[in-house]
Amino acid sequence: MSDLTTSRKFGTGPLSRGSALIYTLLIVELLVLLTAVPGLVALVLLDRDASNVPLMAACLLPAGPALSAALYALRHRSGDLAELSPATAFWRGYRLNFGAALKIWVPWLLVLALAGTNLANFAAAGVPGWWGALLIVLAAGGTLWVANALVITSLFAFRAVDVAKLAAYALGRFPAATLANACLLIVAGGVVLVASEAVLALLASVLTATLLWNSRAMITEVRQRFTRP
Repeated sequence: MSDLTTSRKFGTGPLSRGSALIYTLLIVELLVLLTAVPGLVALVLLDRDASNVPLMAACLLPAGPALSAALYALRHRSGDLAELSPATAFWRGYRLNFGAALKIWVPWLLVLALAGTNLANFAAAGVPGWWGALLIVLAAGGTLWVANALVITSLFAFRAVDVAKLAAYALGRFPAATLANACLLIVAGGVVLVASEAVLALLASVLTATLLWNSRAMITEVRQRFTRP
């Protein structure tokens, strides 16, 4: 019994691992808010008017690199309470993936802004009902795609075009993950409708951790099939 006690490294027990996870989530949350705060503040202050849809999309620009850094930090987190450095991992991910994250984040925001503007002015446009349904499917599909793309570009070094292809491939290759991410999207939308974007921002690290958990199979396959050992 004494040998077992002395061989166990400090900070590796279940309670320590849980504390390490909570600490990491809190630090990552604070850093996401810090890096995305200019856009988030403007987004909260904007009126919910159809004319502001492009501005709302622009306000979300800083969120892409911030979420990418969060994914990197959570993926590289330590379960050892004595070896935690989530802030270091976050800033490293932010520096490494800033440009790559924007390359896939900006096109998604453009599609989202286009779909949102058309839906907001749907009655005035006089277009058939199926067009509105198509826009909703496009926006939802694009959001599921960008979730995969953010995970891939945050953890691997691929060209943007390859990230786009892998993210689209993963939507059909891993239906369980796609369904889980769709549920996550519904939860996020519900939080915004019931509360506000500010509340959703406060849950960023938890939602990002859930996205990372949902993407386990995709990450494993990308590493095994598309990267060098």
